[in-house]
Amino acid sequence: MTNDRLVLSLKGGELYVLTLVVDGMRSVRSFHFDKSAASVLTTCMCICEEGFLFLGSRLGNSLLLKYTEKAQDQIIELREEPKKEEPPTKKKKVTESEVASDVSQIENLYELEVYGSAENPKGTTIANYSFEVCDNIWNIAPCANIVMGEPAFLSEEFSGTDNPDIELVTTSGYSKNGALSVLQRTIRPQIVTTFELPGCIDMWTVKGELPEEEGGSRTSIEGETPNTEQEDKVKDGHAFLILSREDSSMILQTGQEIMELDHSGFSTQTATIFAGNIGDDKYIIQVSPSGVRLLEGVKQLQYLTVEQTSTICHCSVSDPYALLMTEAGMIFLLTLKQDAVSGNSRLSMTKPLLPQHSKILTLCTYKDRSGLFRTKPVNENEVPAPVETKPNRSSIEKVYNMDSSNVDDEDELLYGDTDTSVFSSSMDTSQTEVKSPTKSSRLQNDVKPTYWALVCRENGVLEIYSMPDFKLSYYVKNFPMGQKILVDSVQVKDKLSTGSSSFADRSDKLLGEIPALKEILMVGLGYRKTRPYLMARIEDDFYMYEAFPYFQASIDNHLKLRFKKVQHNLIMKDRKSRKKRIEDEGLPDETIRQQRVARLRYFEDVAGYSGVFVCGPYPHWIFMTTRGSLRIHPMIIDGPITCFSSFHNVNCPKGFLYFNKLGELRITVLPTHLTYDAPWAVRKIPLRCTPHFVAYHPDSKTYAVVTSTPENCNKLPKTTSEERDWDTLEKDERFIYPQLNTYALQLYSPTSWEVVPNTSVVLQEWEVCTTMKNVLLRSEENVHGFKSFLCMGTTLSLGEENISRGRILILDVIEVVPEPGMPLTKHKIKVLYDKEQKGPVTALAQIQGFLLTAIGQKLYIWQLKDNDLIGVAFIDTFTYINTLSTVKNIILAGDIIKSIALYRYQEELKVLSLVSRDIKPLETYTAEYMVDNTQLCFLVSDKMKNILMYAYHPEARESIGGQRLLRKADFNVGSHINSMFRVLCRSDPAVDKRAYNADRKHITYFVNHGESWDSCFFRWTLGFVLPISEKVYRRLLMLQNAMTTQIQHIAGLNPRTYRAVQSIRQELRNPQKNILDGDLLWKYLHLSMMEKTEIAKRIGTSLEQLTDDLMDIDRLTLHF
Repeated sequence: MTNDRLVLSLKGGELYVLTLVVDGMRSVRSFHFDKSAASVLTTCMCICEEGFLFLGSRLGNSLLLKYTEKAQDQIIELREEPKKEEPPTKKKKVTESEVASDVSQIENLYELEVYGSAENPKGTTIANYSFEVCDNIWNIAPCANIVMGEPAFLSEEFSGTDNPDIELVTTSGYSKNGALSVLQRTIRPQIVTTFELPGCIDMWTVKGELPEEEGGSRTSIEGETPNTEQEDKVKDGHAFLILSREDSSMILQTGQEIMELDHSGFSTQTATIFAGNIGDDKYIIQVSPSGVRLLEGVKQLQYLTVEQTSTICHCSVSDPYALLMTEAGMIFLLTLKQDAVSGNSRLSMTKPLLPQHSKILTLCTYKDRSGLFRTKPVNENEVPAPVETKPNRSSIEKVYNMDSSNVDDEDELLYGDTDTSVFSSSMDTSQTEVKSPTKSSRLQNDVKPTYWALVCRENGVLEIYSMPDFKLSYYVKNFPMGQKILVDSVQVKDKLSTGSSSFADRSDKLLGEIPALKEILMVGLGYRKTRPYLMARIEDDFYMYEAFPYFQASIDNHLKLRFKKVQHNLIMKDRKSRKKRIEDEGLPDETIRQQRVARLRYFEDVAGYSGVFVCGPYPHWIFMTTRGSLRIHPMIIDGPITCFSSFHNVNCPKGFLYFNKLGELRITVLPTHLTYDAPWAVRKIPLRCTPHFVAYHPDSKTYAVVTSTPENCNKLPKTTSEERDWDTLEKDERFIYPQLNTYALQLYSPTSWEVVPNTSVVLQEWEVCTTMKNVLLRSEENVHGFKSFLCMGTTLSLGEENISRGRILILDVIEVVPEPGMPLTKHKIKVLYDKEQKGPVTALAQIQGFLLTAIGQKLYIWQLKDNDLIGVAFIDTFTYINTLSTVKNIILAGDIIKSIALYRYQEELKVLSLVSRDIKPLETYTAEYMVDNTQLCFLVSDKMKNILMYAYHPEARESIGGQRLLRKADFNVGSHINSMFRVLCRSDPAVDKRAYNADRKHITYFVNHGESWDSCFFRWTLGFVLPISEKVYRRLLMLQNAMTTQIQHIAGLNPRTYRAVQSIRQELRNPQKNILDGDLLWKYLHLSMMEKTEIAKRIGTSLEQLTDDLMDIDRLTLHF
């Protein structure tokens, strides 16, 4: 922190400030510890800038703290009495430099650094520090258990869908950083109301002044004056909603009620091409096919028309400019100007002189606030742009004028100019201080905005012009081909305009190969809109580029920047049948007009987020907060979305509107209990203890969580007595007792994620919960004969001289009359069964309404009857079963060292028998089934971070009549897999049902966490295994082989070798490489158009076919 203060983080997360107490000779005499705060369990920490401390944690959220020094408390005096005069031989020699009155005249500055400027300091000042949390980085690892459940808040309009709406709940963290994490991959909006308005093509919301009668009665709608916060919402909210049909428009006034305006300055007899605000949201601009209207509220101020032969088809606004484009590709510029005499604002129209060698397809305007869009390099005296980075150095660089003989040239080249002093001098040594601007100071500088126009032509050229003078500042060739870097090219004379037939033929061939550009959007995202992003919709592809400075450009008066392609997994393509493709070729004019509707919609302050909404058959949200991370979330729960607009109203604060495929207008808001600045929407519920297991109880719609809390242990079990006796240890107060975890089960309500009162089940001392599940057992209480119960398995290990025991607890969640004012008390836990077993209960599951348990080295099947367990069948197993999974009457058991085994239960004979097993030793972590129509395989994860697939084939000779399970596939995930679960494939009308047969396939998801291959960070990932047909597998296998040599290998890891199975010892079997690497296949979508076409031709297929295969996999697995 300073030259004599350190900050330390202990094992429990406490932060201490250590002060080095020094004397006059700069010798450390003592340490002073001061406890300043209690924070997360810290793994690493560093000083980011002066006054900011970063705490990195693998067990909780990483924090950025701001520390400030409090008032000085005390000064420790180390020399109270002056010492006697030292002998002449021990006196410090007085040199000429010490006699000098000016410190700047001292020749040897190193001596001044070492000994300091004051020979007799008074003492060391002890200061206290206060820490304040500024920001955090989300972390939901490590994950011990994961479960599916129903979301608590789901609108009624989405309750009747074919696909079940489920969310994931996982355990996170450790000790005081323990928490539950709720994960949602897709966004589920909360619907306020719905209107049926068929025939609407597009819509916009604009701000403006309400009519006088509405404005006067707005404050007394409910008979009282609303508060200040509500007034602000109404004041800053949207006043009008403009809906566009094929040949007309509808103007709606939004207030306490939404009503249609019959008489206003808006145009209602023609369709609306664009509507928006201009002039700092004071005026409204409405663009129709024949002209433009300028309005203030409902009053029309001006009407401009274009040429009679031209029809406006597109408009883009960047206040105070608006750019119009006609069907013929002509461009008109509108500028809002204020009359100096009257003070009124008017639109002036000009026609920029742009080259007409190729037709303009689309355009957009951009207001740059980042300072990146500049045509001149950064001057030396000018502050750099906010996105530029600077090497990490001290904020104050000390510059000394030293001789070249005192500098080690080799160290200077290796390590740069560094300050090697330990303690800085407290005196003014006349050092030149060069204060380099920190990142925060650079961001605070206001940049003068500039205006630009982006134009895309039919020949694939992207041009950027400055506004309003329209000087060409950037020129990109073959923009729709999706290159990784967009580079400014020197504009040459267009050879296609010479008129020769050879050039004309070449141009037709070129235009046929370039994909058609549909839409382009340039927006500023992130902090103060300083991150320019270029988005383009090209046929079925979606490109995203981010601008970065590039001052080595050799073209004068051109922008000193380039664009890099942003990788994303957003697939906008919609599979079309052959019949539908033929119908699309003869589209009427109005349908073509619908295709011109903008699908890329920029929004601000929707539930506090800003970004871009992508409309279409598979809509997505693109968020970017001040942290600067791009987040993409799908919203497929309501099907295709045709148009979108943000909506801020007193009844719908910071919400949004959209039209679905059925022509329904939804007025919705984003759920605010989730955080969207993450790869998935997440919510963390702190538990302040370590969670181990979580289970969803569907009957009561609650979650049961098993947690542990460390407590001091001062007891030891007696070994001489058969009964459970304890010896109490008596130690002094300085003795540190060992910690022993106390386990407990608790119910949580997903509506508020609060603890359900009086539903806690605490286990005994020294007892450990080894498993907890929700099981479906036979019961006479329900009509269908089954009921959900919570079942716990425990073990009690008191040392090697005592026999290990365990317990089975069966809990029933019952519903009672809640207490007044406490709605959560309607649920109680009733213990139905609680008895000790002859061995530790290590795993449990359900099988045909019976309870299956692994106790010691045996498998038992029990029947719950009259609140008691009656034994039905049992079988001897191997060493220690740690995982059980069942399908119908088939049991998959995983042993901790003897791999997996397959058992079968015959209810008629009440026989439990061994069917097959893997004879090779394997340290099993978890096991689950993989269902592929009529085929059933078994997935296993092991200690070496592999995922293995086995199959039962009694007809194969290698299985010896079915006694051995055959390994069919293997894959190295790279981290340990602790939990698996299955879910039915999602039904989607766009997926080829003949190729996938999705209604009879299951997706097996797995959660893997642990140290990655470089052992530098702790990661948590969710993956899945999906069975595919042989035809699709062969096609994607060839794609995977081609991608292995096409892309660059990350960290030098060959994808084929890195994903190969790993084993502790050499095995006499060949690896079965029948699992494809989805991460590698998805990188195919990030390639350029030419690279994708080349790879498709190389493997003998088409680009469309490969994209359809990846799209189908994405649609089938788009759960949660």
